Amino acid sequence: MGGAAAGNAIDEGSVTIRHDWTLTEVQALFAQPFMDLVFAAQQTHRRYQTPNAVQISTLLSIKTGACPEDCAYCPQSVRYETGLATEELLQLDEVVARARAAKTAGATRFCMGAAYRSPKQKDLKKIIAMIRAVKALGLETCATLGMLSGEQAQDLKAAGLDYYNHNLDTSAAYYAKIISTRTYRDRLDTLQAVRAAGMQVCCGGIVGMGEAPEDRTALLHTLSTLAPHPESVPINQLVRVAGTPLADAAALDPFDFVRTVAVARILMPQAHVRLSAGRDGMSDELQALCFLSGANSIFYGEKLLTTGNPDCAHDRNLFARLNIVAEPPPTAEPLAASA
Repeated sequence: MGGAAAGNAIDEGSVTIRHDWTLTEVQALFAQPFMDLVFAAQQTHRRYQTPNAVQISTLLSIKTGACPEDCAYCPQSVRYETGLATEELLQLDEVVARARAAKTAGATRFCMGAAYRSPKQKDLKKIIAMIRAVKALGLETCATLGMLSGEQAQDLKAAGLDYYNHNLDTSAAYYAKIISTRTYRDRLDTLQAVRAAGMQVCCGGIVGMGEAPEDRTALLHTLSTLAPHPESVPINQLVRVAGTPLADAAALDPFDFVRTVAVARILMPQAHVRLSAGRDGMSDELQALCFLSGANSIFYGEKLLTTGNPDCAHDRNLFARLNIVAEPPPTAEPLAASA
C-alpha cells in the first residue's frame, strides 16, 4: 500500500483507495438502509478481498495485569478489582510452545500482548527474543505493548515484528470519558512511530462503551483518513467485566455492530477487518452477517488476553457451515477448500 498524504487518492490500476473521506460522507454511509449498506460492503469486499477466506490470528497475553492505566473497559487495570491474577512476563520457551500450538491449530499470525503503559527496556529485550523465536516458526508476528518511542519501534522492527497493535478505542471527543491516563495524541504519536519504523499497523476500536453513534462515525473517519490505512482494523465489542467502570454498560444493538463492520470495510477496502473482543457472546448468525459485511479476520483460540473467545473446534465448525476457508500466510500456497 502506498504512502500518499491524506487528502489524496492512490490509484492502483482499477483500485482507488481514498484517504480524503469527509465526516459527512461517513455519516451518510452509516445512515444507509441496513440491507443497502451490507450489499455495498459485500461488493467492496469482493472487489478488494478474497471471498470466503478469513485470516486467522492467535493472541497471547505475555504479561497480565497490574497496568497503571485507567481504561474503563480493561480488567487488567491495577485501579479496578476484577479478580484477575497478575502474571509476570512469560518465559521464552512457554511463548514459543504456545506459538507452535497456534500454528498447528491453523493460525498464521501470532500476537503478543503485555499490560504496559509503555515497555521498559529490560522487558523489551526479552520480548524481542520472543519475536525472533516466533518469527522463526514461520508465523507473522504482532505485538501490543502500549506506547512506544521511536527508538523502541525501530528495535521491534529490527527484531522482525510485522505488525504493531495500538487501538484508538473510540472518537477523540468521547475518549476522555474512557481513559484519562493517556491522550488521544499519545496514541496517534505511537502509530506514527510504528509507521516511521516501517512496521504494519493494527488499529481499530471498541464499540458498546456508551458512545453515541456519532462517536463510531468519528472513530472510523479518523482511521480512514490515516495514510496509509491500518493493514488490520479490529472491531471490538465491549466485554462487560465485573469490577470495571463499564460493567453495567447497556448492550449494543447487534445491527449497530454490523453497521460498524460494514462501514469499516467500505472506507478501508484493503484492510483486514477483524472480529475481535466480544465474539464469544455473538451468535453464529451474527458472525455470519459480519463476514457478509466484510469482516475477514478473527482471533482464534479460547482466550483473548483475559476474556473468553470461541474455542477452535467451534470456529472450525462455523467455517465449514459457511464454506469459509482459512486465508493462507502471505507467502504460502492457498489452502484446499476443505480446510
